[in-house]
Amino acid sequence: MTFLQAANQILHIEFQTLAKSNPALNFRMLDYSVRLKRQYRCPVVQVLIFLQETTNEMAFTEEYRDNTTIHQYQVVRLWEQDSTLFLVNPALLPLASLTRTNSPQTLLAQVAEQVATIPDREERQNIAGCVEILAGLRFEKDLVRQFLREDIMKESVIYQDIVQKEAFKLISRQLKRRFGDIDESLVEQVRNLSAEQLEELGEELLDFSEIADLVAWLEQQ
Repeated sequence: MTFLQAANQILHIEFQTLAKSNPALNFRMLDYSVRLKRQYRCPVVQVLIFLQETTNEMAFTEEYRDNTTIHQYQVVRLWEQDSTLFLVNPALLPLASLTRTNSPQTLLAQVAEQVATIPDREERQNIAGCVEILAGLRFEKDLVRQFLREDIMKESVIYQDIVQKEAFKLISRQLKRRFGDIDESLVEQVRNLSAEQLEELGEELLDFSEIADLVAWLEQQ
């Protein structure tokens, strides 16, 4: 969910993989609109973007209606969108693999080709990371990696952030199992470690006999 404010107007963009929601999506759009207008006192434009193809009627609903209220918003179903518009804009490339096509694999290849042409290395890495995440809604992971170079994706800050968070979850479980609940300040120090440091900690943890060993190891980092 993204809120952008410019020229005395708010653009509310919401991305959905599923059409199911509690409360229902159309009521949620009404709720956000009312709250944003009340807080900022300006017009609100709302766009609900469905990422995965579905036949659920909510993906084809563009209003909330009851006995006293009618609220309208825009809906974009990515699988109906022309892929050309997404392939020519680097910022939209991560969404391109989810757009309309007669040959999904060919489309994925085109996306990968466009990513490879981005001249700025950091931008290329980050867009490749985003492409991998969103393409995973439509393609198997191994197929995505056939088209996107893994070394580029691994250097993406988005990819690194996901790896770091997953590593932290694993280490947190191991620490709790080994030592029970530990001081929150130590948890925070572990959370701030890089993915590489967390991997190293996972190996060192096998030799720790008490919480003081963890404290000493963290002080060395």
